Amino acid sequence: MIHTEAALQQLLEKVSRLKAEIQKQIVGQDAVLEELIIALLAGGHCLLEGVPGLAKTLMVRTLSQALDLQFNRIQFTPDLMPTDIIGTEILEEDVATGKRFFKFNQGPLFANIILADEINRTPPKTQSALLEAMQEFEITYAGHTHYLQRPFFILATQNPIEQAGTYPLPEAQLDRFLLYVKIGYPSAGEEAAILHQTTGNRKVKVEAVLSADEILQLQSLVREVNISTALIGYVTRLIRETRPDTTSIPFVKEWVAWGAGPRAGQALILTAKARALLKGRYAVIQEDIETMIFPVLRHRILVNFKAEAEHVNSDRISQALLESVSRKEN
Repeated sequence: MIHTEAALQQLLEKVSRLKAEIQKQIVGQDAVLEELIIALLAGGHCLLEGVPGLAKTLMVRTLSQALDLQFNRIQFTPDLMPTDIIGTEILEEDVATGKRFFKFNQGPLFANIILADEINRTPPKTQSALLEAMQEFEITYAGHTHYLQRPFFILATQNPIEQAGTYPLPEAQLDRFLLYVKIGYPSAGEEAAILHQTTGNRKVKVEAVLSADEILQLQSLVREVNISTALIGYVTRLIRETRPDTTSIPFVKEWVAWGAGPRAGQALILTAKARALLKGRYAVIQEDIETMIFPVLRHRILVNFKAEAEHVNSDRISQALLESVSRKEN
């Protein structure tokens, strides 16, 4: 545990260095990197979505290099089976006694950071093998429970434009992701810098700046960040107003099929606390909540056919929700 202010400041300085180390390889994408680090501090998983060539895989790999943690990459394909990721039992023989026994061989899921590359390319049977690991940080196989080493962090990627041969993630699977992060195209200046850096002989060494123990300390510290009763009430109202059966907001009734559950409120408060700590504050402010509401609700608000026909997505609903609830607050 952290006992002194000096130790705390040293940890926060390392978090700042973490972003700087990643930026040795990744040009721009400041908001995306911040959301990744917030998910790490809050102890949750991330789903990253972006078109090909936006450095999703490189970003995750670079993050793993900047952390002194075990990293595994799993390339999700249509023929991938659950045992390919969680492991399987094999029959072995004791040389001394001649007795045979089953031994569990751990799969690639037994690591601290998992890159689930193109997660929507594998069938639901294999996707569902991640559910227990993501929620309980353990895996049950043949009646035995195997605990995953903490910290445990899944970063999954998917491509939004190529849907042939894909299996959309079910809502129960999506809800296990703390944040749904969208990666956009770089600016003109950033794109020029990318082209300059990646077409020459430039080599960069990314150094590890945070250990497993330090990350666990930070995750514990995030939960100690203060949030006022008034802001908890604000989060409660935001989440409850996403539900068409109970809301009084007309556009929610018009566009939303299913609203967010209590886990969304937990995610919003935890990520707001993590953002506050990242900014050097020990208390949540309203800006933290209003910034994090988009990646928190992006995959937890299910829009109806009318919304899809009118090109209304969950981000637009979140923005309108903030404006509507804020007007009522004032």
